[in-house]
Amino acid sequence: MKLKGLRAGLLSVWLSGFLLIALSFYGTQLLSPSSLDGPFRYSSRSITAPPPRITIFTALRSSSSLDEHSQALLAIRSWLALSSQVTVVLFSPSSDSSFTDKFGSHLLLDSTIDFTFLGTPFLHSMLARSEAYQSDIAVLMDPETVLLPDFISALSFAHQLDRDWLLLSSSVSIPSFPFNWDNTGHFWRQGNGKRVRFGELQKMISLRSWQSNSSESKTILAWNNVDVPLYCGVLPPFLYQRGTYNQWIINEAMSCKRRFVFDATSTISSFYLGNEDNRSDNNVSEPKTRKWEYIGNSQLGQLYGSLFSKSFTLPKLLKCNKHYMFVNSSDRSVDLSILEGKSLGFRRREKISACISRTKSRSLKLDLAQKKDEAVPLFKFPFDLQSLLPLVADKNRTVVLSIAGYSYKDMLMSWVCRLRRLKVPNFLVCALDDETYQFSILQGLPVFIDPYAPKNISFNDCHFGSKCFQRVTKVKSRTVLKILKLGYNVLLSDVDVYWFRNPLPLLQSFGPSVLAAQSDEYNTTVPINRPRRLNSGFYFARSDAPTIAAMEKVVKHAATSGLSEQPSFYDTLCGVGGVYRLGDDRCLEPETNLTVQFLDRELFPNGAYGDLWLKEDVRAECEKKHCFVLHNNWISGRLKKLERQMMRGLWEYDASMRMCV
Repeated sequence: MKLKGLRAGLLSVWLSGFLLIALSFYGTQLLSPSSLDGPFRYSSRSITAPPPRITIFTALRSSSSLDEHSQALLAIRSWLALSSQVTVVLFSPSSDSSFTDKFGSHLLLDSTIDFTFLGTPFLHSMLARSEAYQSDIAVLMDPETVLLPDFISALSFAHQLDRDWLLLSSSVSIPSFPFNWDNTGHFWRQGNGKRVRFGELQKMISLRSWQSNSSESKTILAWNNVDVPLYCGVLPPFLYQRGTYNQWIINEAMSCKRRFVFDATSTISSFYLGNEDNRSDNNVSEPKTRKWEYIGNSQLGQLYGSLFSKSFTLPKLLKCNKHYMFVNSSDRSVDLSILEGKSLGFRRREKISACISRTKSRSLKLDLAQKKDEAVPLFKFPFDLQSLLPLVADKNRTVVLSIAGYSYKDMLMSWVCRLRRLKVPNFLVCALDDETYQFSILQGLPVFIDPYAPKNISFNDCHFGSKCFQRVTKVKSRTVLKILKLGYNVLLSDVDVYWFRNPLPLLQSFGPSVLAAQSDEYNTTVPINRPRRLNSGFYFARSDAPTIAAMEKVVKHAATSGLSEQPSFYDTLCGVGGVYRLGDDRCLEPETNLTVQFLDRELFPNGAYGDLWLKEDVRAECEKKHCFVLHNNWISGRLKKLERQMMRGLWEYDASMRMCV
């Protein structure tokens, strides 16, 4: 009897130990955050819960791309017809919402992101801006991709997962789409008016995908929990729709392990019309003439992240017998025990396995511009000064010019961001070195390089009065003269000039034969046109004969001077000692009959006037005075200048994100 009791006790201890080990192993599987490849739980949310709020983000060059017969309009209508929970956000340089207003609150126009000078959006700016919209699921896709209803079904399934995820899906290219929306905007109809069923469209897309040999495709990205980053680290300034970044995001998301990344190509029906490639090569705004943008994205993909150092295989989302499941893309295996959180019987397992084996699943196609072992083609920016001028000049043939070296690249970008915010797109950048030139191209700026710029420019010691400063400033007057001779007016603005308002309308009101310049005089009791008080870091010059002749004299004088160009401006245009002065705010150069107008310091203050930089709230003080600009001069040293502008809240650029703020 005692022996039986002992055996029962030992059996009880053994069973308890086994149960504890099993529970421990199960708990470890549930709690481990590191395994994205293993089973994961489904959310406890009811399958009958309200559908998720979905925001689709895309970008267009302008609202004119949405005419009645455009592919973009066809696509956007298909998105809005999917569900009342879908909202579309169009990023566009244009703020004209006259067209989007027709669709009500479900179609929004957003012009607050960063664009290149040709109107190409920056992907990192789009993704950062997407966080401002309240949504359960965010989607990024091409503006001409048409969606079918199974898109909502797949996202609703993904929405039930209990962890953060990133879904990807490739769209199919079809040569034509012979159907139209009916008047209600909810159904596709044939030319004879007969309604087209979803199954017919799905079969057409599947057939086309198997017939196509093309390696190119458009990719849909969708993710939940929009406040959580898709990847670790910082997204480089990729250009939207210019390749490379989809694979880059996948690699970084898989490496980061914050999200479960999967391929839903087999469960989402989407397509685009392949005849979009028939474009004119003569149009500078079309992608076929802009190979350099794709090469730029390829270079960024190589420089940042692990794009070519790691490779990953994505699990696939399939649908069999009306059930969604994840399968391993290599051996098409599936862990059926986690399907819908249920343990399935043998016959059910057999049916699902058979369904998977006969399913022809489609795979993700990505847009890498080059393969791992291929060298990136030579990066060639196809613009010089003469080709840029007609692209950026405003209707008055006026450009805003700034000149910068690499040590001032961040201040250059803060200046650019400020002009963008003020809706002043007609600016040009002259790069003093190749580093600034390459940086500016990747930042989407209209840039050209001066081949005669001085070499070996000091990084930290090129401030006012230095030998470096004297050499660099002479580039400015030479460049301005060249642009004037090409028939364009120039507003020269140093990058350390902060703009509060657009001064161009006021400056253009001075009329011909007038050069309007900032005064560097800080003393409020003396004339602003005193000797050598003309600031050559901010002036407006017209492309007329008197101004061109006067600028030629300035350039010639500066070439033989051991000083900077600034004294040459005053001594040439106002005479040595100010002998050509008229009153307290003008000069008249007698040979060319050019008038120099010194600008009102209340509206165009220099860095020492009124101690504005010492005020607690510089912006408020300047806005009270109705300043147009404020010059960050009368301070020695690059670092001190940067610190002052940042500390006073007059900074518009995040260098770590390479993005305007």
